[in-house]
Amino acid sequence: MGAQRIGLTGGLAAGKSTVGRWLEEAGIPVLDADRVVAELYGSGAAGAARVQSLFGENFLLEDGSVNRPRLAELVFSDDEARRQLEEAIHPLVRNRFEEFAAPEAVAVLEATLLVESGLNAECDLVITVEADPELRLLRASGRGMDAEEAQRRLEAQGSGEQRRDASHHVLWNNGSLEDLRRQVDEIIDQLKPATRG
Repeated sequence: MGAQRIGLTGGLAAGKSTVGRWLEEAGIPVLDADRVVAELYGSGAAGAARVQSLFGENFLLEDGSVNRPRLAELVFSDDEARRQLEEAIHPLVRNRFEEFAAPEAVAVLEATLLVESGLNAECDLVITVEADPELRLLRASGRGMDAEEAQRRLEAQGSGEQRRDASHHVLWNNGSLEDLRRQVDEIIDQLKPATRG
């Protein structure tokens, strides 16, 4: 069996990061796209240069890193700015995943916009974690996110239909963590032969 590239996605506060952590604990390498973007937005990094080129120096801090709150405010209120940013940053994330996954039999890319960015085309298997919007808003607020900001992000991420249509496995996280864990364990059992191979 050849190398397997797996995409893990899900909207705000659906439980994607929890699933990613469990996969990692099972010995499956996981690359978190959010962490990659944080590195790309650092001082002197390629992502910061692209943000400056697109939106100007006002979106950088004094040290040359991206002013993430200012950028988020722009892209979650301006669809065209968000599209431009995604077109600039997603290829960098794709390249990083290719480097990360190269030596691995199985590797996971955890990314909120996996499907919307077309990164799912790089994956043999796509898993999405879903939960009802009302529950996701409650969870986001419980983590300290401003309710209006959470609502904006939820709306920007869409209904989830596109994610679900592109997925091989849809994990529903409306219930307990134990219920979600059972669904994840079934997938881990399917992947284990490849990780040993």
